[in-house]
Amino acid sequence: MNSFGRLFRVTIYGESHGPSVGVILDGCPAGLPIEAGDFDSDLRRRNPQLAGTTARKEPDRPQLLSGVFEGKTTGAPLLVLFTNSDAAPDDYQIIKDVPRPGHADLTARVKFGGHQDHRGGGHFSGRLTLGIVAAGVVAKKVLGPVRVEAQVTEAGGSAEIAEAVELARRAGDSIGGIVECECRGAAAGLGEPFFDSVESLLSHVLFAVPAIKGVEFGAGFQAPRMRGTEHNDQILDAAGSTATNHAGGINGGLTNGNPIKLRVAVKPTPSVGLSQRSVDIQTGQPTELLVEGRHDTCIALRMPVIVEAAVAMVMADLMLLAQRAPRVIERT
Repeated sequence: MNSFGRLFRVTIYGESHGPSVGVILDGCPAGLPIEAGDFDSDLRRRNPQLAGTTARKEPDRPQLLSGVFEGKTTGAPLLVLFTNSDAAPDDYQIIKDVPRPGHADLTARVKFGGHQDHRGGGHFSGRLTLGIVAAGVVAKKVLGPVRVEAQVTEAGGSAEIAEAVELARRAGDSIGGIVECECRGAAAGLGEPFFDSVESLLSHVLFAVPAIKGVEFGAGFQAPRMRGTEHNDQILDAAGSTATNHAGGINGGLTNGNPIKLRVAVKPTPSVGLSQRSVDIQTGQPTELLVEGRHDTCIALRMPVIVEAAVAMVMADLMLLAQRAPRVIERT
């Protein structure tokens, strides 16, 4: 479904080339100071700026339509809306019957019987991450001193990110990337075993982000190549500080007080400037498809703030569940 969270509950809505996209936040603590300007920094980081990002230019000005009164959250559902003002639906007419390789065009058509909005991927578009980033802005306020930071560490298998992106752009192709994220300051004991372990919840949200195809924590997929004595994080004090952090700040599905460290694998943008093989759904015949529209050469460049938001959403919910964050902010 389109909602996630137990106390801090996030619902995403909208389509890429529809009237608007946005998010509804239920369970947001009452009394959080919030205004439209609070979203500027993270929204700017998500917007296309670097070479190799989409030419679509949206102002992405948040409209706070409910749940805010006199500059503070009321405890009612918070609705944040963004108008789509630079939509170009005609660019996608061809994919109504000829699905793009690597996209949800075909699977969405099967699931919804052809009633889906095919323009730019509709509800499956990366445009929907705007609502996730908005939710992350509010979640970071709930987290208080807990900090979440992410960065791209490689693109197309190279640490020379700008060079790799430029080579792919010139070739009319695309590349993926790796994003590393760290959450510092979270108390030990957060998480709910078994099925709501911290890894389970973080992975759930991160895999809901379009283009993310892999998640690992701490040593991750290097752990099978290590011995137990090497992988085990030696405990230094009663507070749980460790000499290493191969566990990524999580033991038994619970935070252990050390930084939570994770990495996500972002696939290459499936829409490229080269012809690809597909099929015409109406005739059943193979065909060549050249995707029109505006697309990122490397969507990973815009992913760090989205990953931060997804992690912040989970941590805010866990802190509220554990009563480590207040449900009501006292008046001052």
